[in-house]
Amino acid sequence: MGKYARLRQRLLAELPEVKMQEALPASRDELALVHALSYIDAVATGSLSAAAQREIGFPWSPAMAERARRSVGATLQACRSALSGGWLAANLAGGTHHAYADKGSGFCVFNDFAVAARLMQSEAPGLRVAIIDLDVHQGNGTAAIFAHDPTVFTLSLHGARNFPFRKEPSDLDVELPDGCADVEYLEALERALDELERRFEPDLVLYLAGADPHEGDRLGRLKLSFDGLEARDRRVMDWAWQRRLPLAFAMGGGYGHDPEATVQVQVNTYRTALEYASHWAVMAPARGTVAGSTHWHNAAA
Repeated sequence: MGKYARLRQRLLAELPEVKMQEALPASRDELALVHALSYIDAVATGSLSAAAQREIGFPWSPAMAERARRSVGATLQACRSALSGGWLAANLAGGTHHAYADKGSGFCVFNDFAVAARLMQSEAPGLRVAIIDLDVHQGNGTAAIFAHDPTVFTLSLHGARNFPFRKEPSDLDVELPDGCADVEYLEALERALDELERRFEPDLVLYLAGADPHEGDRLGRLKLSFDGLEARDRRVMDWAWQRRLPLAFAMGGGYGHDPEATVQVQVNTYRTALEYASHWAVMAPARGTVAGSTHWHNAAA
């Protein structure tokens, strides 16, 4: 958990251009766009069963419930910022892609990308959302929530032999072998983005920029270098930029033997994002929008 605070500290010290605001908690009605009311209320009141808490991975507390709502809220605000003229915005936490509509799993309580996609669609009818999930673990909860939904395209690149061991079918799944390194990974990503473009025309991109494909990760099983992960981020952001698509991203997993290595991957993502934010800032005034980018953080993290 300490990686979230450490990321915020390093961004304040090293990338002061990143604009931060406190995330507001997602409301019950917003969460209910995706999640069962009985589950939302169980999280709020602490009435989750012991089995449900074990599946999430940590015990219930008032702070846990508050943090879960704020982690979703940060992604909601990042999406609004991206769509309203910021073009590129982020959540310092988030990426909770293992949460299903009626339960949490794998350190994920509520599914922030799913709630954000549904809320943005309710505010802009007809909006089409592409979710590019590059966490090392498959986005099973997200895939299940949007199964057979033609308005949301789910793309997941993940370790074939990693958690979750029962995977849900995304619109496009790319399974990678243990030990996959930079060249193989980036080639797979390029093919996946080509396939996404052939099959779907999004209006908004949600990008899960997991740090856990890094070679120093305890749980990742892949072998991407710092440079490889930076190239990954650059390719996704360039893909969105070339198509003038607003992009919101979240940080997802990261479990480095050295926690500072996980934070370094994420700092590099923000450094790349600032570069692309400058491209959007130049373009935005010409389209009658407000230039700049806003990055939200979860004060409960």
